[in-house]
Formats: sequence, structure tokens, C-alpha cells
Amino acid sequence: MRPNEVAEARLEALKRAACESVEASSGRLAGLSRELWSRPELAYQERQAHAALARFFEGDSGWAVQRSYKLETAFRADWRWEDQAEGQEEGQEASRPAAPGLRLGFLCEYDALPGLGHACGHNLIAEVGAGAALGLRAALQSFPRPPGPRHPLPAVQITVLGTPAEEDGGGKIDLIKAGAFDGLDVVFMAHPSQEDAAYLPDVAEHDVTVKYYGKASHAAAYPWEGVNALDAAVLAYNNLSVLRQQMKPTWRVHGVIKNGGVKPNIIPSYAELEFYLRAPSLRELSILTEKAENCFRAAALATGCEVELKGGANDYYNVLPNKSLEKAYVENGKKLGMDFIPDDNVNGLSGSTDFGNVSFVVPGIHPYFYIGSDALNHTEQYTAAAGSEEAQFYALRTAKALAMTALDVIFKPDLLEKVREDFRMVKLKEEALLHIPEHGKGPVLGIGAACASH
Repeated sequence: MRPNEVAEARLEALKRAACESVEASSGRLAGLSRELWSRPELAYQERQAHAALARFFEGDSGWAVQRSYKLETAFRADWRWEDQAEGQEEGQEASRPAAPGLRLGFLCEYDALPGLGHACGHNLIAEVGAGAALGLRAALQSFPRPPGPRHPLPAVQITVLGTPAEEDGGGKIDLIKAGAFDGLDVVFMAHPSQEDAAYLPDVAEHDVTVKYYGKASHAAAYPWEGVNALDAAVLAYNNLSVLRQQMKPTWRVHGVIKNGGVKPNIIPSYAELEFYLRAPSLRELSILTEKAENCFRAAALATGCEVELKGGANDYYNVLPNKSLEKAYVENGKKLGMDFIPDDNVNGLSGSTDFGNVSFVVPGIHPYFYIGSDALNHTEQYTAAAGSEEAQFYALRTAKALAMTALDVIFKPDLLEKVREDFRMVKLKEEALLHIPEHGKGPVLGIGAACASH
């Protein structure tokens, strides 16, 4: 057998070991997922989920766990592979890890939605991230030790990050600012959906709260003394409706009037709207934001109200694709029976996610996976599907595919270089269109939070 064939055979054996480990841990992983699903918690309040995930890794020897890592409900678990394996035959470099000190990250989400619980399946995201990390660790521990002179193998560190508040606030962005992603080489996570897809175009998003201040007066006796803030809110809403005719098909604007007054016989002195603005790129989003803000200000001018525009705490960026990483994931997923949607079907918009910000900082992959249900995310039906026994098969399969892809990154140096080059080129192209602060640590538009499956 030729050296490259030996290397490929060894890699396939490692992938089998990863899959066997995930399967062997299926009971623990299902229990973890069910615990999160049965006790849903909102953004930044995921204390029980944080504790459950920390216990999960603390109960598995070899993991160094940090609770409340950078954020109260975030965590970090590390396992480092620094084993010394026996020498390899000449020409077998492809069967050795790709680079010294390689750090791979697996991300877990676990916040839920108000009133709906885990209607976006974040309990499954946490399970998949944890399962993939366990599978990769088991594969590395099983690495063969052929006879011969000893050679040091480059260290590989697996880092699991618990990232709260994807639905509201952007926990990953907080963690980026705090340095949690510094030093990571590649990151992995997967999101439940209605199909298997290596990439969907999650878009950039800006949310804005619009407050109008008028003057109260008796609506029947002397309405001319008042300044109607509700009129401003209604005008703003209609202005945006008129704007839609000139909006690109890939732009999205949607919002609500949150406060419109107290009683019909009192001219409303205060009104408030909340809007989400979305576009495929940050450049287009900045254009859409300017147009929308003009609509808000025009309504204030027409009614004589004062207006206050307030963006969200964090910016949500569009997710950058990584073709090399996606190709490897698809190849591994197909071996496990995944049926991916064709690339020519990936042309519509998805939602928005704070993983987009991560994709500007470190190469990564954010595939979507089928969970055995055609229910739509953010519905009661999807909540039930995310907690079902049937979803477990698909979650475990996805964890296996992520672990297998991580092994490709480790043991195929050419793949790692292609992943890094894809990241560099896509990021350069994006930043050429719109300046992004260094390391994505500064605000651009005040984009707010929304789930990847909005």
C-alpha cells in the first residue's frame, strides 16, 4: 500500500472512531439535550443550561472547564492532545496533524425564545457541539502508534465554547470583544432547520428602536394644542411601506408599533416602534439603514415631533462562506446519509445570527441540519420537534459529520491552508466594500439580535 493510501486509511479509521464515540455517548447527549429543552431560558439568563453543560464536561475526565467564562452564562471546556506517537514511514506526512498548536473550536448555543421555548432547537445545537467535541477527542486518543523512532506530534487543542444570547443581544459578539475567540484556528457549529445544507446565506441585520415625543392634549376640546406622537409612528410605518417598492428583493424590513398612546381622548405624547432591517451584506445594510432612518426622521418633521433613534447593543454581520470547509463537510455528511439541498437552491435569504461576526474573526462553518420534521423554526411545532426522540438521530449524525470534518482539517495540511485562504479572500472582499473595525470588535451599525432561523 502506498504512503498516501496508508494515510487515507488511517484517517478513515479515525473518522470511524469519532462516529463510534458519538454513538456510544448518545445516551448522555440525549439527556443533556432533553434537560436544556425541558427548562428553556432566555438570553443571558441561561443559568441552568450553563450549569448542565459545565457538569457534562466536568464529568468527562480530561476536560478543563471554566464556568462563567467572560460572561455569567458562558463556559469554556478545553482538552489538549500532546501525545507522542511512534515514528511513521517515510512519505506519510499527510497522516500527521497539519500544524503545531492547532486549536479547533466547537460552539454551543442554548438560549430559548419567549413563550415558545426551544422553538429554534438551540438545545440540539448544544448537543451537536458537545457530541462533535467528544467524537474528535476519542478519535485523537485512538491515533495509532506504529513502531519506529519517536517523533513529536503537533499539539491539538479542542475548545468548546458555550455562547449564550444568540436570540437577543449577541453573546458571541460579547465573547469576541472579550477575546474568547483569540487563537482559534477553525470553529464549528450546526443549526437545526428543515433540510441539510452546508451553507445558507444568513444576512446582516440592524435593529432600531424609534421613539417619538410629542405633546399631550385633550383630543376633543383642544386638539390643536397637542403634538401627536402616534401620527408620527403611523407615518413612519407607512413611509417604510412606500419605500418597499424601491427596495431590492433581498432586503427585508419588518417591525411593530410598541406604544401608541394611553386613551383615545388624549393626544399621544409618546409613541415607539421597533424595526429589524436586513440585507445580504454590511454594505447593502448601511444603504438600507440610511433610507429607513430618513423615513423615521421625515415622519417627525411632518408632525412636529422629536425623534430618537437607538440601535441595538451589538452588530450582527452576514455569515461568510468557506467553500473548502463546506466541501469537506458535505463529503463527510454524504457518507453518513445526509441529503444536501443543491447549491442552486441556496439562493434565498435565511435569518441572521451572531455567528456571522465569528466568521469575520476566524474561519468556520455554520451548516444547517434536518431534524426529522418539516415544521418551521420559531413555531410551537418546531419546539415539539426539537425535543422529540426522532431528532436525536439527526443531531448525532450532524455531530459525527462535524467531528469527521475537524479530522480532515487536522490531518490534511492542504485543506487547512485552503480553509485559511478562503477565509482571507472572502473577508478581504467584504471589507473592501465596507470598512470593518479590527477583529470585528467595534460597532458598525448597531445591528441587533435575531435567530438564524427567523
